[in-house]
Amino acid sequence: MIVELISVGTELLLGNIVNTNTQFLAEQCALLGLSMYHQVTVGDNRERLSEAIRTALGRSDVVILTGGLGPTEDDLTKETCAEVMGFAITEDPHTKERIKEYFKNSIFKVIPDNNWKQAMVPEGAVVLDNDNGTAPGLILEKEGKAAILLPGPPGELYPMFKKQVFPYLAKRQPEILRSQMVKICGVGESQVEDKLLDLIDRQTNPTIATYAKTGEVHLRITARAKSEEEAKKLIKPAVKEIKNRFGDNVYSVREEETLEMAVVRLLQKYELTVTTAESCTGGLLAGRLVNVPGASEVFREGFITYSNKAKRKYLDVSKSTLKKYGAVSSETAREMAIGGVFAADCDVCVAVTGIAGPDGGTEDKPVGLVYIATYMKEKVTVKKFRFKGNREKVREQAVVRALDLLRRSILEQYK
Repeated sequence: MIVELISVGTELLLGNIVNTNTQFLAEQCALLGLSMYHQVTVGDNRERLSEAIRTALGRSDVVILTGGLGPTEDDLTKETCAEVMGFAITEDPHTKERIKEYFKNSIFKVIPDNNWKQAMVPEGAVVLDNDNGTAPGLILEKEGKAAILLPGPPGELYPMFKKQVFPYLAKRQPEILRSQMVKICGVGESQVEDKLLDLIDRQTNPTIATYAKTGEVHLRITARAKSEEEAKKLIKPAVKEIKNRFGDNVYSVREEETLEMAVVRLLQKYELTVTTAESCTGGLLAGRLVNVPGASEVFREGFITYSNKAKRKYLDVSKSTLKKYGAVSSETAREMAIGGVFAADCDVCVAVTGIAGPDGGTEDKPVGLVYIATYMKEKVTVKKFRFKGNREKVREQAVVRALDLLRRSILEQYK
């Protein structure tokens, strides 16, 4: 079954509002196994909206329209859709009573006259009660096609969709779509695709899609089936094969788990405490870790040692090392990591020092040069990186690589 989304509102075209509804609805439709080929945004203009609805109904089984159900004159979705599909507009006593109750229980005791417009519905439409506002949702069915009209505010749309529209669409859709994410770090998107080319070339069901993230590649394995259990059986061997090919580069197979969550999970599993020693990242690494619920169990403290003086004072980096090799060097990163463990009295430290730019680079030490080190159980690991991009991008990539090095150091100790 094919579904299409139409977002209505001039404010969306102008960029005054971020359209989070489209992402939410696309995800929900994917869960239902619906095929989606088009998403359209149209302003508050009857003629252009009519054209968008006609086009969508011509190429889709279900059209979901969001926005334009309010009480003002430029709210045209209901009237325009009814006109295109040939429905007369009539008053719905049930909706009128709900509007009365809504205002009765609000701070506004007087009901504006234009709100009664929301009690007017296409004759024969399925009315979806709005528990969080005055505009009801509507389902218009004709000749095997369906138009679903939903209010624009996310606080009204999300619960209405989950409670009333999702079950409606599930009954119309004989198959479901289920996905599982495989998250990889330390391998570029082109490398990932190259290693999976044979699987991708012969894919039918399930399918594999790659998504490039900063320092990461996410793979979404999606199966179409008649039941969730059947979909899981289709996905399982594909996930197993990917894990076999990428080994420790795979840090998670959980949709909601971030890299920092995976790191904190490992620290908790092996009852380890950690500290961070940062120069060019200036606390971003520590921030990523402490964003994870439960991080207080494993995170001791973080050191931001931007200057050489701070590196010497807090991490006991030797003056001779800084003078001979410089702040951005494998030697300094090594001493930062060792010094962090002793300063915080913890099990492991991850240290970062580099040149984020845009200034400060030289021929020997260009902008983007970063050294990352870990010290754990008397073993030091130091990695050299050369990141591309602006200052923000360099720092962001350094944080991802630092988290990944910490993760790998833990795995290596406990293999």
